[in-house]
Amino acid sequence: MDLSLQLRHLLGDDVVADDEQTLAEHSGDKWFAHESPEVVVFARSTDDVCKLLRFANENNIPVTARGAGYGYVGSCVPIRRGIALSLAHMNRIKEINFADAVAIVEPGVITAELKRAVRHEKLFYPPDPASLEHCTLGGNVATNAGGPRCLKYGVTRNYVIGLEIVLANGDLLRSGGRVHKNKTGFDLIGLFVGSEGMLGIVTEITLKLLPLPPARVTLSASFNTMSEAAALVQEIFAAGFLPSSLEIADKFTLEAARRDSAAAHVPPGNAHLLVELDGQEESVAAEMEKIRDLVTSRKPSALEIAGNEAGSEKLWALRREFSNSLRATGLTKLNQDIVVPRSRLVDLIALAEKLSMRSGFPIACFGHAGDGNIHVNIMADRYNREATVRDKVQETLDELFHQVLAWGGVITGEHGIGLAKKRWWPEASGEVASHLHQALKHTLDPKNILNPGKFLG
Repeated sequence: MDLSLQLRHLLGDDVVADDEQTLAEHSGDKWFAHESPEVVVFARSTDDVCKLLRFANENNIPVTARGAGYGYVGSCVPIRRGIALSLAHMNRIKEINFADAVAIVEPGVITAELKRAVRHEKLFYPPDPASLEHCTLGGNVATNAGGPRCLKYGVTRNYVIGLEIVLANGDLLRSGGRVHKNKTGFDLIGLFVGSEGMLGIVTEITLKLLPLPPARVTLSASFNTMSEAAALVQEIFAAGFLPSSLEIADKFTLEAARRDSAAAHVPPGNAHLLVELDGQEESVAAEMEKIRDLVTSRKPSALEIAGNEAGSEKLWALRREFSNSLRATGLTKLNQDIVVPRSRLVDLIALAEKLSMRSGFPIACFGHAGDGNIHVNIMADRYNREATVRDKVQETLDELFHQVLAWGGVITGEHGIGLAKKRWWPEASGEVASHLHQALKHTLDPKNILNPGKFLG
C-alpha cells in the first residue's frame, strides 16, 4: 500500500500531505541542501507522534522532525526521504505559572510568542536567537539555541527542566518536571537537548522562567577597527561588569547594512559594539554610566545610549537584520557559528582577515563577543554555479575550523552539526566521543529511523 495511504489510515486524512508544494516546503531549512520527503505528517498531539514512530520503526521508514525550518545547518533536511514530521501545529502554550516560575509548551510555539506571553505575567524567558520571531521552541531544544543574552543568562538547556519525548519505538519518556532543581538519575534532559532530533521527538517542554528585570539600557558604540572593539570587550569584563549582551560587528557587515534599504540606521565606523544591561533601575543606571565613561575613554567614532525598552529595541533592530543585509549583497552567505576562548577574540578577527586575503572571499564577522561565539560568514560569488568556488570555500573552512579547534574552540556554538558541518565532525569530536555518540544513537534508535544521514550517518 502507498505510504501516504497507510498514514492516512493510521492518523487521518487531515494530517497527511503528499502534494508537490507541501513536499517542497518541507525539503530543507536555511542551508543549501534540499530533499523532498515522500510524505509530510502534521502532528496534532503526542499520541499522533507515538503512533507514527511505532509505525515507522516497525517498517524501517525514516522520520525527520522539523519546526519552522529556520535552522542553518540542514538538520531538518529529510536526506533519506521517508516522512517529514512537522510539529508546527503543536503550538499551544499550555500553562504559565508565576508562583512556580514555569511555562509548559508544545514544541511548535514560536519563541517570541512565549517571550511576550510570559512578559505579560511579569516573567522572563531569556534565550533570544536572532530568528526568535520565526523559530520554534522545539527547534531551539533540538539545537540548544542561544542568542545574545547567553552571556549573562545561558542557553536553552539552562531553562529546560522537563521534557516529554517520544522514542524511536513509540514509547513515551517523561524526564524532569516543574521543579528548578532535580538530581534524579542521569541528566536525560541534557542528553536530548541539542540532539538534533536523532534520539527522540520532543512533544512537550517545561521551561524555567525568571523574574522580569524592570530596567533595560543599551549602549551602541562604533570604532575605526575591530581590534579596538574586541579589546574593549575584555576591558569591560576586567572592570567587573557582566552585561546581559555584548555584540560585535565588522566593517563588511556594517557596509552591507548601509546598502540594505530594509536595514535600520547604521552608525558610522568600521566596527560596532552593542552593550546591554538589565536589572533594577538604579543599579542599571549606575553601571551604564561607568561603562559609558569606559567606552568614551577609548574615543569611539559614534556613541548612543537607549535608556528604555523601546529605545533598546530600536538599537537592536540593526543587529537582528545583519544576516538579511548580508544576503542582500547577492553573494552566497556561508554562516559559521564557531566559538573561541574569549582571549582569542582578537586573534579570530585577525584570522578572518588573513583568510579573506588569501581566498579572495569577503568574510563578515559579527555576533556574541561576550562568550566568543562569532558568526564568521564567508561571502562567496558564484557558489552555486562553479565547483571551483565551492572547493575554495571548503579549503577556507578547513583552515578556519582547524585553527579554531587548535585554540580550544568548537565548530558550532548554537546551530548544530546537521549536514553542513558533517565533514568536520570527526576532527571536532575525536574518536572516543564519536563512538560514544554512535553507541547512544544505537541504544535509543537501533534501526536509525530518526533523522538519519546527518553527522551520525
